[in-house]
Amino acid sequence: MNNEINKEDYILVDGFKHVKYTQEVYTNEELINRSKKYYNYFNKRRSIRHFSDKEVPIEVIENIIKTASTAPSGANKQPWTFCVIKNEALKKKIRIAAEEEEKKSYEARMSDEWLEDLKHLGTDANKPFLETAPYLIAVFKRPFEYDKYGNKHQNYYVNESAGLACGFLISAIHNAGLATLTHTPSPMRFLEKILERPDNERAFLLLPVGFIAKKTYVPNIGRKPLKEVMKVY
Repeated sequence: MNNEINKEDYILVDGFKHVKYTQEVYTNEELINRSKKYYNYFNKRRSIRHFSDKEVPIEVIENIIKTASTAPSGANKQPWTFCVIKNEALKKKIRIAAEEEEKKSYEARMSDEWLEDLKHLGTDANKPFLETAPYLIAVFKRPFEYDKYGNKHQNYYVNESAGLACGFLISAIHNAGLATLTHTPSPMRFLEKILERPDNERAFLLLPVGFIAKKTYVPNIGRKPLKEVMKVY
């Protein structure tokens, strides 16, 4: 394969190559139809706590993570690591540790107002889905990197970058026909220990991924209307 770039396909900006970029152009009608179709499909997405243990091809997970990795990031540092856990023993360890933290949160850390706000969602400290789902994806943010000499180099807009990647990840999961839940037991340092992650990684988000169970129920809630979330100036 020839990796050479033709001279007409790039320019130099401060000595760095910038390659030509093109994008498909649609009519206004096509734009409206595509955006509406995308919205209608993603409006069906729900956070799921009842998973099937049905197997999912690992290639699907790989494609999902490749999609997440296309997210923009500060200075293109891509400060994230996606750890895929399918080992049953590891999933059990993660569930036990997560439930310990969740129990402390429900019993002592959360305010009365917070607990009241959660009531209609039917959540508690028990997290069986962490073992049932065929995969867990633990997302780690990377505040800094080491070079080959062991020197630290800062990453930029790390929380924003990791958050954007997680948004892409959740969209890719739904688009593939799978379900997930944004699980954030706090603190999550136990993930770093169980998975033996390096000291430049911090646990950011934990997502079970798989098919929904045959009988799956979700809270009867809705989205805010457009007028509450969009302002045109």
